[in-house]
Amino acid sequence: MPISTVPVQGPIGVFDSGYGGLTILGKFRELLPQYDYLYLGDNARTPYGTRSFEVVYEFTLQAVRRLFELGCPLVIIACNTASAKALRSIQQNDLPYLDPSRRVLGVIRPTAECIGSITKTRHVGLLATAGTVKSGSYPLEIRKLFPDIQVTGMACPLWVPLVENNEADSEGADYFVYKYISRLLAEDSAIDTLILGCTHYPLLINKIRQFTPPHIRLVSQGEYVSRSLRDYLSRHPEMDGRCLKNGRCEFLTTESVEKFRECASVFMKQDVDVRSITLG
Repeated sequence: MPISTVPVQGPIGVFDSGYGGLTILGKFRELLPQYDYLYLGDNARTPYGTRSFEVVYEFTLQAVRRLFELGCPLVIIACNTASAKALRSIQQNDLPYLDPSRRVLGVIRPTAECIGSITKTRHVGLLATAGTVKSGSYPLEIRKLFPDIQVTGMACPLWVPLVENNEADSEGADYFVYKYISRLLAEDSAIDTLILGCTHYPLLINKIRQFTPPHIRLVSQGEYVSRSLRDYLSRHPEMDGRCLKNGRCEFLTTESVEKFRECASVFMKQDVDVRSITLG
């Protein structure tokens, strides 16, 4: 059933299947600290990267509906897998029914938009989860904007567990970071730009730089997605006026609050107050 037919004011909703979206949220709060944010992590059902399109769509729609119910006029899907597998269906099929005055945006399009001005060889590598790579969303979005750019993807299934187990800076991470980067560059030696297509990967940035040739540019999503949000709000004053600006940030999780606090401290380097909710 429709969420609301009356324009609402509320926080900007930020959704991720797990904890990686906290890196996006952190960049939002750096660039746009005046806004209120409501972060929802579906941590009990993570990871999404290995799930089917149908399941990811179902879970993501449940999260969007909940954030709408909690008053968010705008929701950012800060998850590459959910952006790849669910965003378009939600925008085209569900929003007109739920509430056509609200908006749901993702992280893939803003990242694709910046690539044309970065790569010189027009050969781009994508490091991401298996779900994001298999979806083909990055090559599709990039080719819409820059038909001359060739994108080669590499799934890195062990990188998320390394981050979430606080092993990102350990010596044990070296093998797995080197393994996927070297495999990708072996497929296309002309790559001069690497997209970190998972919101966990900024926490591996030091290791990734260590094993990436110095001439290759690394594209970490947070700064580009936050700039895109700023530009979107400036172009849509009607939406900007509906986003509360008290500088507040709240956190919700489908997992235990203790586990969320522990993992969030890895991503945000601070303690957070969080409430537990259910989806479905």
